[in-house]
Amino acid sequence: MIVRPVRSSDLPKLIELARTTGPGLTTLPANEERLAHRVGWAEKTFRGEAERADADYLFVLEDDDGQVVGISAIAGAVGLREPWYNYRVGLTVSASQELKIYREIPTLFLANDLTGNSELCSLFLRSDARTGLNGRLLAKARLLFIAEFPKLFGNKIIAEMRGMSDAAGHSPFWESLGRHFFKMEFSQADYLTGVGNKAFIAELMPKFPLYTCFLSEEARNIIGRVHPDTEPALAMLKSEGFSYQGYVDIFDAGPAVECETSKIRAVHDSQALVLAVGTPGDDATPFLIHNRKREDCRITAAPARLAAGTLVVDPMTAKRLQLSAGDQVRAVPLSAAREAI
Repeated sequence: MIVRPVRSSDLPKLIELARTTGPGLTTLPANEERLAHRVGWAEKTFRGEAERADADYLFVLEDDDGQVVGISAIAGAVGLREPWYNYRVGLTVSASQELKIYREIPTLFLANDLTGNSELCSLFLRSDARTGLNGRLLAKARLLFIAEFPKLFGNKIIAEMRGMSDAAGHSPFWESLGRHFFKMEFSQADYLTGVGNKAFIAELMPKFPLYTCFLSEEARNIIGRVHPDTEPALAMLKSEGFSYQGYVDIFDAGPAVECETSKIRAVHDSQALVLAVGTPGDDATPFLIHNRKREDCRITAAPARLAAGTLVVDPMTAKRLQLSAGDQVRAVPLSAAREAI
């Protein structure tokens, strides 16, 4: 498997992938015109022709037969062209000594606090490809790309995680809150956000703090929780240093996690090394390996061994990276010490 920049020729496969994601992945709508525009813009981004406010680094996961089985992306900066909304979870205290009443009530504040940060987004892997190292490669390849080109990104990286919804795509948080203001199905609002129609959020969403005690118990209980399918992705990000700081999605209340760019494990621990081609050995550790290119970027995960400033990989790994012995690579162990391999 290899992670590489998206190409226009990938569009049919991307449409297929988008149709299987279900609700919650707003940055990959099953809309051919929108996706075609995004792919074209991503190609400009990798060529260095987009400002950070507009940059969209869209990657695909490709198998050795040339089939695209997954997608992931990095947005250069959020909210610099149009508002970026989250709820900030706060607390309001009401007390009366005379009545001996003391209440702590969680509140939701509509906020633009995450504006300007870079975002990990659009992560999706076809179900039949969710084996071996594929999931971690697809997700973490972006972090190694950031490590190689840190000036292209903000000082903080964020990721919005998919919130709770049932098999039919119904979100308890939406049913208890959003529906009252938008008068549409969660899937429709989710889709409109994904195709770039975000103005309606500012027009219809209440600007004053919302007291969570007015929400249903089911809605209150899922604020800041992720969908079961997203739990592995959240665990992976936590192992890389990301944490939840009290910001949630305004539609499904899924958490936003964040980390200072320089403190991300894969960024901080990655090394520039010389590639050596040989036999890594039976005790070789899986490494994330980048060919240090931008437009022709190729990233893979494979067993490798450090030896005197070189990274020893097998011939197939070198072929996947389109590199030869003596070429430069950037590499980091695929898994953090506290994350199971």
